Amino acid sequence: MSGKLRWLWALVPLAGLHAETGADAWLRYAALDAAAARRYVNTLPPVVVVLGNSPVEQTAQRELIRGIRGMLGVTLRVSSTVPAEGAIVLGLDPAVRKAVPGTPAGNPLAEDGYALSLRTAGTARHLSIAGGSERGVLYGTFALLRKIALGEAMEALNEHSAPYAPVRWVNHWDNLDGTIERGYGGRSIFWDKGVVREDLSRVSEYGRLLASLGINGCSINNVNTDPRILTAEYLPQIARIAEAFRPWGVRLVLSVDFGSPQRVGGLATFDPLDAGVAAWWKAKTDELYRAVPDLAGLLLKADSEGRIGPSAYGRTHADAANVIARALKPHGGLFFYRGFVYDHHMDWRNLKNDRARAAYDNFNRLDGQFDDNVVIQIKHGPIDFQVREPASPLFGALEHTNQAIELQVTQEYFGQARQLVFLVPMWKEALDFDMQARGAGTPVKALVAGKVFQRPTGGFVGVSNVGLDANWLGNHMSQANLYGYGRLAWNPDLTSQQIAAEWTRLTFGNDPQVVQTIESLQLKSWRVFEDYTGPLGLQTLTDIVGNHYGVSVEASERNGWGQWHRSDEKGAGMDRTVATGTGYAGQYRPAVAKRYESLATCPDELLLFFHHVPYTHMLHSGKTVIQTLYDLHYDGAVSVEGYVNSWKLLKGRVDERRYAEVLAQLEYHAGQAQVWRDAVNNWFHRASGIADAKGRVGHQPGRIEAEAMTLEGYAETPVTPWEGGSGGKAVACQAAECSAATRFEGKAGWYTVRVQYFDQNNGNARYRVKVGEQVVDEWTASNWVPTQKIDSSSSTRRSVTGIALRPGDVIRVEGTPDGGEKAALDYLEVLPERP
Repeated sequence: MSGKLRWLWALVPLAGLHAETGADAWLRYAALDAAAARRYVNTLPPVVVVLGNSPVEQTAQRELIRGIRGMLGVTLRVSSTVPAEGAIVLGLDPAVRKAVPGTPAGNPLAEDGYALSLRTAGTARHLSIAGGSERGVLYGTFALLRKIALGEAMEALNEHSAPYAPVRWVNHWDNLDGTIERGYGGRSIFWDKGVVREDLSRVSEYGRLLASLGINGCSINNVNTDPRILTAEYLPQIARIAEAFRPWGVRLVLSVDFGSPQRVGGLATFDPLDAGVAAWWKAKTDELYRAVPDLAGLLLKADSEGRIGPSAYGRTHADAANVIARALKPHGGLFFYRGFVYDHHMDWRNLKNDRARAAYDNFNRLDGQFDDNVVIQIKHGPIDFQVREPASPLFGALEHTNQAIELQVTQEYFGQARQLVFLVPMWKEALDFDMQARGAGTPVKALVAGKVFQRPTGGFVGVSNVGLDANWLGNHMSQANLYGYGRLAWNPDLTSQQIAAEWTRLTFGNDPQVVQTIESLQLKSWRVFEDYTGPLGLQTLTDIVGNHYGVSVEASERNGWGQWHRSDEKGAGMDRTVATGTGYAGQYRPAVAKRYESLATCPDELLLFFHHVPYTHMLHSGKTVIQTLYDLHYDGAVSVEGYVNSWKLLKGRVDERRYAEVLAQLEYHAGQAQVWRDAVNNWFHRASGIADAKGRVGHQPGRIEAEAMTLEGYAETPVTPWEGGSGGKAVACQAAECSAATRFEGKAGWYTVRVQYFDQNNGNARYRVKVGEQVVDEWTASNWVPTQKIDSSSSTRRSVTGIALRPGDVIRVEGTPDGGEKAALDYLEVLPERP
């Protein structure tokens, strides 16, 4: 940099070390090391010029100044004109071409696309951030800051980028009272006690996170909609949320109730073919756009899980969608109709019934009957965000209808943010899956973006559900799912490894050991979760009729919800073949259907989703189904134990707060993985009557059942379902204070004592562990879990390490109940520590 320009930089002090809450997520703008910062300072022009006056462009300028100051320790000088010596120039593409000397002619940028380029002419240096729209300018600014944070070279910068699809939305299932359905990061950032929050600063911060990923739409209320959202009382409140999002280019979306013409408008009907109903939707939509002129559109869940819909009048989903879409059309709004439509009262005894068929059966016959601003929002698999599903056949069936893929960022069936599961690899399998819609080469990502059948719109929708918790999602590591969703929505050709590496470096810094460790944990976590929950296509094996959290192998059977896996004493799996089953496999195009129909070609990981087979059936791997189930559950639990050990090696390399919080999550996760391992293996061992070839199932060295200990005040109690407790039993305290004791008869040495107890959410029981009269650990059971019962969801592990034991030592666990929590115990494990 010339001496003439140096004075334009105003140095600011670098921020000191501070505890990190996770609120900044991947936008920390942490200071770079001195050498890297100097390199960028010597490369980038020191002046910033924004060519437009729109709120979004002004936001881009402020964000650039903020990011440069944080990472490089200097402050850009703001100018209203481009100086001869050069500048960083932000603006719409035509304006940038006019303002920056030497900008070559080229094709116009795509809407929301951007171009980054650094050009030198003599002593002048110009870095341009050109956008195809105002949002494109902002997206380009975030892209430049991301490059700096990742240490990428600027000297030859010349990049053009455009979003893969026009729709890149997030859905929120927030309720007006401030609660969130499937929300694990605290209460709603939008709503509280029936109204919009007074302080919407958190909404603005969230808009910033979304904008950094290129997300351009956000619904703010539950698809299980409270009809009041469309009343006049709420419109000014909704407009405030839209205002908070607007500087970030994020447009508002509302979920609506199909019965609103009757419930809100007072009409006698909500029949979509009634002229009065159509007029009501038009008037209401006009009113919405007067309050929120840039409303992106509306979203509807109908005729599913108790939501009313067009079936009430014998009408079709196309009838229902079009009546609202036509009201939106003059305003440029989109109408999203969820393809999640199924009968949750199906007769489970009819072996031809199949929930997986529902989306295709409901919508395929209506292809071509939807208006051009209707988008069918299709879950990535045919059931409901299970750990393993095939891509929905509906993606390959809709040739004349806009469609979008729905991905779930919030971890409903994936440990609800209490467990580490990076979902990008699973999403990539769905997005990259070739539906063979026009022969080979028609992956799901191209179908939903309208690139195969040339539809006008479509794209990606993620169910996000951030909350007021400091780290947004209830788990620092879960932020990677929101980041990964946004990056895939912009560019689904990115690899899982690329996304994991980006997120890790932006969120935790560039320490090689930190990056390698976290990237490795994230990339293997989905497969590991599948291993200890529901492998081979069994689905997740969770409590489907309850909290969707703890293990309950039979919860999905003998009810109308249709997530059956048909496991019994003879075998496991759902027969979905055309030849002998439900016919679901036949919903795919012939090449795909043929692969799933045959046992010879169906992949092992989906075998039990498509076929019912004996436990002794031999997989392509060369092992039987039952032995594979045993082995994978043990392998998965071992892997999660390894997470803890790997994370401990990062002590001192990650800030103390996040290090401690992630460690606590991983230690809890390791205990839950063991609960799942034992529950699923014991269930299938009992059902099949086939022993584990390795002798592990039913044999736990070092385990002492609580009911077999010397009890004072404790009484035996059954655990329901039985597999959620070791031996199907536990002990619960029936007095003011209780104890369970056992005499150690092993060899003298150093041991870890594990206490498996039940931490319900209806009290804060206290525990104390003694060896002889010495207290070696004590704690309060105050973790939040989604159950008030003694079951697999509340089953929690406490590890007390470094205990010196001698033969004859008495190990005693003392419990003090609180509220509805009975200080219950399942078992102890006394395990020798490795030298």
